[in-house]
Amino acid sequence: MKKLNYSEFNDNIRKEIHEKYDLIAGIDEVGRGPLAGPVVTCAIIMKKDSHINGVTDSKKLSKKKMKDLSPKIIGESVAYAFGYANNILIDKENIKNATKIAMKDALEKLEIRPEIVLIDAERIETDIKQLNIVKGDLYEYSISCASILAKLRRDKIMENFAKIYPYYSFETNAGYGTKKHYEGLEKYGECPIHRKTFLRKFKERQLSFL
Repeated sequence: MKKLNYSEFNDNIRKEIHEKYDLIAGIDEVGRGPLAGPVVTCAIIMKKDSHINGVTDSKKLSKKKMKDLSPKIIGESVAYAFGYANNILIDKENIKNATKIAMKDALEKLEIRPEIVLIDAERIETDIKQLNIVKGDLYEYSISCASILAKLRRDKIMENFAKIYPYYSFETNAGYGTKKHYEGLEKYGECPIHRKTFLRKFKERQLSFL
């Protein structure tokens, strides 16, 4: 199945998919942009009649709102699972390929095999029918649910890493390149969960001052 722009993923297509299939998995990722930590993905199959008010792309929600929605999403799911690509895999495979690997990881961990997979933008290797929707995390309910669970899981991982590597404010920036994060890098250098390929510009900037 082809990749659809969000403007093409209209109500008619959505209705056709939800009438034809009972087990629809949504997949999304969180953590492409940070300088440190893993990409976390979630694959989730929601009950066919599920509708939770407030579910949308995790980037549009506060942490409190996501925490409020999380138990509702889990309660109305048929199955869900997480996939991971750590910084080592990201540096080896590049961020795009590592994300696809993590998406496939989540899909294969599902205890129930879906009939079709709806993915935010990407295409992965699977024999299951898939539809790839640009901005799917905003326009498709199951992908939005996956986005929320993946975001909360990754935030928790980065909070735990902050206890091990306390110099970069991972608990507040989740590994993104904030001022405090860069200050930590300048003073203490990189730590074992930093993405070396993402730090090239930072290192080049440091060398320019020598």
